[in-house]
Amino acid sequence: MAQITASLVKNLREITGAGMMDCKKALIECDGNVEDAVAWLRKKGLAAAAKKAGRIAAEGLIGVMTNAASGAVVEINAETDFVARNETFQDFVETVAGVVLDQGADMEKVKVTTFPGTAHSVEDQITQLISTIGENMQVRRVAGLSVKKGVVASYVHTAVRPGLGRIGVLVGIESNADAGSLLKLGKQLAMHVAAANPQYLATGDVDAEVITREKDILAEQARASGKPEEIVDKMVEGRLRKFFEEVVLLEQEYVLEEKTKVSKAVENAAKSMDTEIQVTGFVRFALGEGIKREEADFAAEVAEAVGG
Repeated sequence: MAQITASLVKNLREITGAGMMDCKKALIECDGNVEDAVAWLRKKGLAAAAKKAGRIAAEGLIGVMTNAASGAVVEINAETDFVARNETFQDFVETVAGVVLDQGADMEKVKVTTFPGTAHSVEDQITQLISTIGENMQVRRVAGLSVKKGVVASYVHTAVRPGLGRIGVLVGIESNADAGSLLKLGKQLAMHVAAANPQYLATGDVDAEVITREKDILAEQARASGKPEEIVDKMVEGRLRKFFEEVVLLEQEYVLEEKTKVSKAVENAAKSMDTEIQVTGFVRFALGEGIKREEADFAAEVAEAVGG
């Protein structure tokens, strides 16, 4: 019997797109012959993922799961929004969120973790889903959030079922206050994050390079308006505060309370609970953000069809 090496398995996997364990099994069945193993996988329907692997997957679902003082959020993509309504796909996203909650937000670790209820990995499970459902899919990103004492609250926008939707948010709150009250506040803040899309928690978290670049832009704008140099600095400081109000969570106007900053809303909540409350972090995933989608040229497709 031929020796089935890791490089041989890797080679077959790159050719077919099939799962690691399936590739190993195919090579064992075919005594190490790669061509025969490709045919074996195709017969089993496990090589179908290969042709689909290059297609853009920008739809799918965001999955969120929390457990008292910790939470996890994942983005798993598919090619069409139709898949998001598939219960098997929904179950998969929900289960992977649970894996991240248990194992931590390490993508490589998550991929090789045994998928609950099976003998194979999360990565192999998604390969099987690709073959079954017929669309390219990928676990695009994972994140986690935890607090020492308090709660991690969540909110899912346009939910197809609890914990699954198109936008998922986690907010961490540290406090000695009642957990129920904190969760209520946390969900409200998570709803704000979903709507306002802040980039940073506090002004101190904004990268120095970002601030420098913004100051340069604002200064050039001020000079272009013909203002004297002694006024430019004051204008830049004023506009920089406006910039912080747009991108920093604690500086934003609270969507649930007009003319009140988020920081003030948290302060008011702390007073009503007679204790200190600190927002320690947040995570916001929006489905497909940052993915470059292909724009089909319908006219060219028609012309090609007519010409063919």
